[in-house]
Amino acid sequence: MSNAKVNKQQERREAAREQARKLREAQQRREKRNRLLIIAGVIVFIAVVAAALFSIINSRNADPLEGVDSQPAGAIENGAIQLGPDGVGSAAEGAPVVDVYLDYLCTHCWTFENVNEGVLEELAANGEATVNFHPIAYISGSDFNVRAASALGEVATQSPEHFGKFNAELFAAQGEGGATPLSDEQIADVARELGIAEDVIETFADTRYSDWVQGVTEQARRDDIGGTPTILIDGEPFTGWQQPGALAQAVADAAA
Repeated sequence: MSNAKVNKQQERREAAREQARKLREAQQRREKRNRLLIIAGVIVFIAVVAAALFSIINSRNADPLEGVDSQPAGAIENGAIQLGPDGVGSAAEGAPVVDVYLDYLCTHCWTFENVNEGVLEELAANGEATVNFHPIAYISGSDFNVRAASALGEVATQSPEHFGKFNAELFAAQGEGGATPLSDEQIADVARELGIAEDVIETFADTRYSDWVQGVTEQARRDDIGGTPTILIDGEPFTGWQQPGALAQAVADAAA
């Protein structure tokens, strides 16, 4: 075989090897680039998931009432409206603290009010207890509980001397057994019967305290309030409220 032919074959083999080398290098570059893209994608995915988890955890830990611009007079840190010897927003120094969680659509809350009508207001007025009212909206099917609680907030703010009676009459106006949603006009009629000024009643329809009601409701859930009515005396559940006089006696016992 001539030297020229041998040289050509050698050149073809070298060219083929060179081409194969270039193909391998190109494949290696592609694989490296793909690995980097996968790693970058995983990092971005982890960052997105971490951000989402942080947002969820942060939102769960956030104060439910943080950012609620409109809160009624007498509202304390957990959103409850406080009632003491000097009315809305006051506390009875050294006396037991009674927390009352009520839902205006709750039949048992109607019973509670029917059995204990005026008891809490009297205890507060006499300085025998500080009473914290938590009007919450656990029960769905109607927004009456939100509208009524918002109206209660208006009364606490603008007509505080009617606060206790207005709360009681919102249940009484529902008739036997309760759990009967009242219209805006019926809520207004309850207020008129108590002598609350018309300019106060006109603000009920604005429901400006609806966000506050939702905040108080969420705070109650976080505090493991399972249902309504829930009565706490110095933080301890009291379940004997069905017996007339038992609530007042329990408060007296707590003070002893």
